[in-house]
Amino acid sequence: MRAWSSVDVPRVPGSPPPLRLHDTAGGDIRPTTPGSTARMYVCGITPYDATHLGHAATYLAFDLIHRLWLDAGHDVHYVQNVTDIDDPLLERAERDKDDWVVLGMRETALFREDMAALRILPPRDFIGAVEAMDEISELVGKLLASGAAYRADDAEFPDVYHDHTATRDFGYVSRYDEARMREVFPQRGGDPDRPGKRDPLDALLWRMAREGEPSWTSDLGEGRPGWHVECAAIALNRLGDQYDVQGGGSDLAFPHHEYGSAHAEALTGAHPLARHYCHAGMIGLDGEKMSKSKGNLVFVSRLRADRVDPLAVRLALMGGHWRTDRSWTADLLTGGQARLHRWRDAVAAPTGPDPEDTIARVRAHLADDLDTPGALAAIDAWADEVLLRRGGDGWAPDAPTRLADAADALLGVTLR
Repeated sequence: MRAWSSVDVPRVPGSPPPLRLHDTAGGDIRPTTPGSTARMYVCGITPYDATHLGHAATYLAFDLIHRLWLDAGHDVHYVQNVTDIDDPLLERAERDKDDWVVLGMRETALFREDMAALRILPPRDFIGAVEAMDEISELVGKLLASGAAYRADDAEFPDVYHDHTATRDFGYVSRYDEARMREVFPQRGGDPDRPGKRDPLDALLWRMAREGEPSWTSDLGEGRPGWHVECAAIALNRLGDQYDVQGGGSDLAFPHHEYGSAHAEALTGAHPLARHYCHAGMIGLDGEKMSKSKGNLVFVSRLRADRVDPLAVRLALMGGHWRTDRSWTADLLTGGQARLHRWRDAVAAPTGPDPEDTIARVRAHLADDLDTPGALAAIDAWADEVLLRRGGDGWAPDAPTRLADAADALLGVTLR
């Protein structure tokens, strides 16, 4: 599957501090420790609706990680999937009398446009579940052969399930106890009441074909994959048995990342699958949770159609900490637009104060668990000095360019 176009990332002189990130599994903030190639997997969209601001905030957070690793001199192998076959996609297509393939392709194309407009660096591998069907079914077959998976006791539909007790430390990703798991599992795609399962918490790996549903031929029989195993297969086959960051929204910690990791670890024996499990906060609207069921989603494409500068949206979202649940408001967007105009006015000045200290502070804030409010405040201070003083002793003609390069490289905000 084709990703969106990339942008040039300026090289900023100087040595950044090591990136420290919060790890959900450990419950602490600690340094990332990539090798020469930093490896990251971020769960992608199920393309049955347009990109909303919750998506944008999540992919923005991991874009910052991508940029900070590049700034530190790492190559970055970033993988993202597209869940282009799953129940929500089929249900939306049926509701709207649409073809599920066309719906998925249309919304994936719109997602690409939104990501490019927001200047999110693209993944190296952008993989749809449909194109990875053979590798997903192969992984399920290996789990069956190993005893980590089983078929439901159902003569008509012997679906394949993962025995969630087959790996050690199940629950370590989300840190949920069993009571919390049982509460959340049915709310997020689980089927605890499915007859024929050994345990309500066992997750679907392969759904045998039902009449009227799309299916694929495999050694498992005609069917299609469960949600979690899709990401496990795509990640393992591109990033290996263990990688640096597994990312997504906070609602993915359980069950999606918990089970995806369990599937992979049952196959490889490696533990943990990711050295950092990183989860972005949720975006609400005017104090309420933003959700499809409430009908209060704010779409990136709608803002773009209203001629809102996507970089103002980017700045508005970076005004809050990436792990914090927060609300989108009109004032937030107004603030992002004002900040963008102020920064662009400042770098348009003929000279400016040496930005070396400002750039160092931006790097330090971002390296401290993506403290974007602190990073924005550092550039605000530099811009205010330029706009208030309009010249000073020792100011240099290359200062605005150096500051603009740093804002571009580290924050993804182009000011020229």
